[in-house]
Amino acid sequence: MKVAKFEFSLFGINTYVVYDPATKKCAVIDPGMSDQEEEEALTGFITRNGLTVTHIINTHLHIDHAIGDRFASETFGAPVLAHPDDSFLGERLQEQARQFGIAGRIDNMSEIRPLRDGEKIEIGNGELTVIHVPGHSPGGVALYDKEGGYVISGDSLFSGSIGRTDLPGGDMRQLIGAVRSRLLTLPPDTVVYPGHGPATTIARERASNPFLI
Repeated sequence: MKVAKFEFSLFGINTYVVYDPATKKCAVIDPGMSDQEEEEALTGFITRNGLTVTHIINTHLHIDHAIGDRFASETFGAPVLAHPDDSFLGERLQEQARQFGIAGRIDNMSEIRPLRDGEKIEIGNGELTVIHVPGHSPGGVALYDKEGGYVISGDSLFSGSIGRTDLPGGDMRQLIGAVRSRLLTLPPDTVVYPGHGPATTIARERASNPFLI
């Protein structure tokens, strides 16, 4: 499957569209659109490429990654998926927005289809495997495309860094352990597409990430 990246203004969030060129099926991952211009950037790409959205997937339910969930779900008629351990965050999106001084209409998300560790999400002829990586948030997940050779890591693993753990439910020891055991064990040439910042590889993070060596 192919990956398209959008960097939206709220906290520099990376939103991804993963799509199967053969069937034109796709998933929107971490919809971080916070205004009409950003919404039009996402919908324009999907329309121009003739894609059909089958899933809206959250790597976790912090406000920057989930602010566009309601818009995406209503626009594309697709279910929102997230790990159930983050359900308390989805139910508090409005509270999260206030804490970060985000204005505008924000909807809490309570009707979310649960994701499970090891679950396979079919997108056309492609497949994403759910990897539970708790620590940044209790329900943080990564999405691994074995055939495509990449993993979308959310806020668990970045280029040269890892996610913050000072938000509700965060746990530094748990995050480091999960990244080491669940992500760094992937093939070295696996490309890592993080929730913020540039892409990296598993090999690079094994060798030089100061939080993990």
